[in-house]
Amino acid sequence: MGCSGHPFVKTPNIDGLADRGVRFNNAWTSCPVCVPTRASLATGRYVHDIGYWDNAIAYDGRIPSWGHRLQENGCRVESIGKLHYQDAQLSTGFDKQHEPMHILNGIGQLWGSVRDPMPEKAGLSELYTKVGPGLSNYNRYDQRICQLTIDWLKDRANNPDPNPWTLFVGFVAPHMPLVVPEEFVNPYLSIDFPMPKLLPRNGYIRHPWVQRMASFWDHDATFDSDDKRRLAMACYFGLISFLDFQIGRIIETLDSTGLSQTTRIIYSSDHGDNLGARGLWNKDVLYRESTGIPMILAGPDVESKVCNTNVGLVDIYPTILDCMGIELSEDEESLPGKSLFEVAEQADDTSRLGFSEYEAVGADTAAFMLTRGNFKYHYYVGYQPELFNLESDPEELKNLAGDPAYKDILSSFELELRELLDPEKIDRLAKDDQNELIKRYGGGDAAFGLGYMGETPADKKFNPN
Repeated sequence: MGCSGHPFVKTPNIDGLADRGVRFNNAWTSCPVCVPTRASLATGRYVHDIGYWDNAIAYDGRIPSWGHRLQENGCRVESIGKLHYQDAQLSTGFDKQHEPMHILNGIGQLWGSVRDPMPEKAGLSELYTKVGPGLSNYNRYDQRICQLTIDWLKDRANNPDPNPWTLFVGFVAPHMPLVVPEEFVNPYLSIDFPMPKLLPRNGYIRHPWVQRMASFWDHDATFDSDDKRRLAMACYFGLISFLDFQIGRIIETLDSTGLSQTTRIIYSSDHGDNLGARGLWNKDVLYRESTGIPMILAGPDVESKVCNTNVGLVDIYPTILDCMGIELSEDEESLPGKSLFEVAEQADDTSRLGFSEYEAVGADTAAFMLTRGNFKYHYYVGYQPELFNLESDPEELKNLAGDPAYKDILSSFELELRELLDPEKIDRLAKDDQNELIKRYGGGDAAFGLGYMGETPADKKFNPN
């Protein structure tokens, strides 16, 4: 985003939203892949606590969501767009879902659950075979979601509810296929931006856990030239501007209807994207490109500032309840999150923990990220850890884990991780659940036979062909 200091990506509407409120500079996803982190967002709990491990084990309402709590208190709760839950018919905390996108056929990316043992290769990635200017089904879907949101807000303004309402709006962009209308990508095609950092072809050696993932599903092999890689990057930037345009239309509607005077907004994402760094594309790893997310809280009573305290998607559950004046129950007091309103009102807290984890597609073993103060720590079950000093090395270029000077810091992070969870036990638990799922569908070969694909297709009505 422009407001977070990117040198050329244009996000004027998101920047304007940040000017109205708090931008959290250190926000982290619960899990750098779509489906598990959306379950974490819904429930306010970490993935290892709820067992929605991957893109075939989606939120089904089994654990109460913030939406359920709002419904219990008489609030109107609706969604428009992408949710990536299991099925629209399940009770997941919405009175109504408009044009929802859920995992395909309630099954999702089943082949990604084959991890014990994990196959040597999944085959050539198809996620980046479609790159360039154009109009994809996802673009059409997002345009439709934007218009539905505008119509919904205008209806609320013209027919006010006596009770408060909450609307969850889910866009797909920026997401592969990296196809975007010309007016959004053209400004980036003329920029001579550099190739991504830490490319293996230039001598960089990936961490063994990361190398195992890259060997399993090599997205970079899709590109036959650096020109194609730069085009992919330009299209990703264009998709961000495309998304920004949709957000701008929604904010303009809030302003023109007067709803912005009584409406608070949370803007965030489910994960980041490597975008070629370390020769990696897509998400799925613990580096900031993948685990770092935007987080903006805005509204008529929110002070404009930048907050450097670590926050995450688990904070959204208590934030929404706080926003609606609903007290946390005794059970909810144990949730790991904290209201973003409370976080924003206080001075930066360098002691607050940032956390993420990964037990999904392409991962040989479970991986966990902890960050506190200046340091960021990666624990890989069965592999050596990584440690980065974010103050002197914000790009995570130098792994300090092998330096004896940082032995005590490494030990302190591992002790803290083990106080939070047992990493080896969680690794086994995730694989056991995934093995049971695969068994129900006839085994690993049958899982791959159901369809080797990456993204969830948009509804057929968004496909002009």
